[in-house]
Amino acid sequence: MVTSTLQRVVLVAKHASFQSRCCVVSSRVQYSTVYDSNEKTFDKILIANRGEIACRVMKTCKKMGIKTVAVHSDVDASAVHVKMADEAVCVGPAPTNKSYLNMDAIMDAIRKTGSQAVHPGYGFLSENKEFAKRLAAEDVVFIGPDTHAIHAMGDKIESKLLAKAANVNVIPGFDGVVEDAVKIAGEIGYPVMIKASAGGGGKGMRIAWNDDETREGFRLSSQEAASSFGDDRLLIEKFVDNPRHIEIQVLADKHGNALWLNERECSIQRRNQKVVEEAPSTFLDPETRRAMGEQAVQLAKAVQYSSAGTVEFLVDSNKNFYFLEMNTRLQVEHPITECITGLDLVQQMIRVAKGFPLLHKQEDIPINGWAIESRVYAEDPYKSFGLPSIGRLSQYQEPINLPKVRVDSGIQEGSDISIYYDPMISKLVTYGATRAEALQRMEDALDNYVIRGVTHNIPLLREIITHPRFISGDITTNFLPEEYPEGFKGHQLTSEGRRELVATAAALYVSAQLRSQRFLGNLRVSTTPQERRQWELCVELEKGSHAVAVSRSGSTFTVEVDGVKVEVSGEWNLASALLPVTINRTPRVLQCLSRDAGGDITLQYLGTQFKVRVLSQLVSTLSAHMPEKVPEDTSSILRSPMPGSVVAVSVKPGDVKSVHCKAGETVGEGDLLVQLE
Repeated sequence: MVTSTLQRVVLVAKHASFQSRCCVVSSRVQYSTVYDSNEKTFDKILIANRGEIACRVMKTCKKMGIKTVAVHSDVDASAVHVKMADEAVCVGPAPTNKSYLNMDAIMDAIRKTGSQAVHPGYGFLSENKEFAKRLAAEDVVFIGPDTHAIHAMGDKIESKLLAKAANVNVIPGFDGVVEDAVKIAGEIGYPVMIKASAGGGGKGMRIAWNDDETREGFRLSSQEAASSFGDDRLLIEKFVDNPRHIEIQVLADKHGNALWLNERECSIQRRNQKVVEEAPSTFLDPETRRAMGEQAVQLAKAVQYSSAGTVEFLVDSNKNFYFLEMNTRLQVEHPITECITGLDLVQQMIRVAKGFPLLHKQEDIPINGWAIESRVYAEDPYKSFGLPSIGRLSQYQEPINLPKVRVDSGIQEGSDISIYYDPMISKLVTYGATRAEALQRMEDALDNYVIRGVTHNIPLLREIITHPRFISGDITTNFLPEEYPEGFKGHQLTSEGRRELVATAAALYVSAQLRSQRFLGNLRVSTTPQERRQWELCVELEKGSHAVAVSRSGSTFTVEVDGVKVEVSGEWNLASALLPVTINRTPRVLQCLSRDAGGDITLQYLGTQFKVRVLSQLVSTLSAHMPEKVPEDTSSILRSPMPGSVVAVSVKPGDVKSVHCKAGETVGEGDLLVQLE
């Protein structure tokens, strides 16, 4: 411990001047945009993106004194990024191929507004070499690497060959275009990974453990690759079992300088898409970190890279690491790198695009503290760890009042989450001097995050960051399927947790009853008997029933549950979205999502929603005689598991009893698709 503390003091002292210049730790952000008024960059930048990343880029532009232009589809006309920009141009209808991927419309917007440069964000046109070429042809600066680097790293086959030539560790596999998948897989040895050459974001990827799975995986990956990227070429490589996904952030200029800005641990994934990221990694030692960083820089220099970029690696249990791919854009999870280095990566990209050299040397780049990012999505985590949800945010409150919490979002109360775009709500980032501190802040931030109107994945995020295995750092990309083999079921209540929840529900019920008896502080009816001090209730939770005795003293309730007394105190502000209470001297933040006069209450407790019914003893006795609602028989029907568009219908009436959809139609979650005989 003494040695560790001494090393930390030496590290802080070594980088003191750098930190004072570049790192600001506040309640909202953990990076600093240091604007030099003598360093002229651009007058106006168009952001060819939407949502949180468009807002993120605009924040830095405003700090640098740069005017911003937003592009938007017709359904995004009132979006936050549109309101934040100095100018906004509609580039088409909702579908992405007619708006955010519509190069002609975006080029027209650039000409119309006189934008000197374009920041593409991530996704959409951010790694499209044709878009970069069109910008260059009209003397508009692309804030990213040149077309050569985009092309070289955007093709997984070519990028792997270039990585090999640059002495970067690569996964054994077939480097050409795959024609006979089964033969190649047999030569490499199972298991193998089949992936789209032009892919990204987990699309077009399949793991095959035998010949049959290779044939099926090759067919499905080809179709998905063609649909997502317009390129059905695939590559096959050895699948590294139980790996970690660790990436290196690089930053390079047009003068031959390149830096590695430490790593990000991205192993918590579902369907090859990241869920929780952190920086630094618990797994890397300084030697491995340096080796990975140096190889990432070697690759960047080999393709004459200039901008911010990310080199992704798979790392096995023995700390052997293998090149996976290079993303030639700003990464979704870049905020956690900003937190531990103090650098504003968007500002660095703008400087580099203008031709300025990097201000820092490799020895200037610190690891200062710990940062964790949770991707908050409008998704149902109980379906395959997250299937999209749509709806309007009827209530929305970010936990930015908490210390060292950063929320990158592009939505607000009243915003619609639609089927047309990624269902991300925000990137929730917490920062601390230690990992334990950052984790505790994340736990508090998730409890204080109010999202109503759509289903969200906060239950899953909170379970991940409080899981003993995650806390220990013993994670791989298989974490979710290994820990939840039957799928995610929400927080599993312990006996103590059950008593806490039952006691809080009973106290909330009594508090609401007492409140309803008063108006402006006085009893509603003068003949109302003296306020009660004790209540005998029945609380139903998860098919269990608990007889409870409640007594009150001021704002504190003592609730006897199953023979155990639980003390619950709080302000009991029933109009607030948050319900901060102290349970047996432990502070908790719950959320009352709904309650009615019949005693039905929905509480969010430890991230998960629980339905509770609180009844008087008499009503509980009588309710036992009420008939139960018979659940729908779903054995002969097929309903949509998520909102989306019907791609194809391969049956017709006669094959089945009835078909209730057709190709091209938009369906909602739960909509009836097919009725069987």
